[in-house]
Amino acid sequence: MFKHLLVPTDGSALSDETVTSAVQFAAEAGATVTFLYVRPDYPVSYFGEGALVDPTTPESFAEMTQQVANDILGRSKAMADKRQVSSHTVAVINDLPYEAIIETANVQGCDLIFMASHGRSGLVGLLLGSETQKVLTHSKIPVLVYRSPKTS
Repeated sequence: MFKHLLVPTDGSALSDETVTSAVQFAAEAGATVTFLYVRPDYPVSYFGEGALVDPTTPESFAEMTQQVANDILGRSKAMADKRQVSSHTVAVINDLPYEAIIETANVQGCDLIFMASHGRSGLVGLLLGSETQKVLTHSKIPVLVYRSPKTS
């Protein structure tokens, strides 16, 4: 039924667990996987009337976040390769991850977004929000929400 999964990952333990489940799902469905890492844009901080001085230049920040993306996406791709699941990786810069997830799913022609949920509820869930909730609210592409048995 689903032939092209988008799997956003941030390198966290829950995200790695989700990648494992998504790869298994893709292997059983004969689907291709696109792994996505959303890189933050260079932060510009202001304090009072003057800008805070950040020793990190935009170039070094970009290099650092690209290396993090390469490491995380490389682990995900290696997992798919081990299961002989066709996959590729994408890293984009966006300070709104849910927008990047939806846009990448559309651009890549994905028919399912497979992502994790931390399962926060109550006031914490309300205050922190959830990228998964935002994707569920705004995506026209079906979303499979992975909930870890360890957090249930």
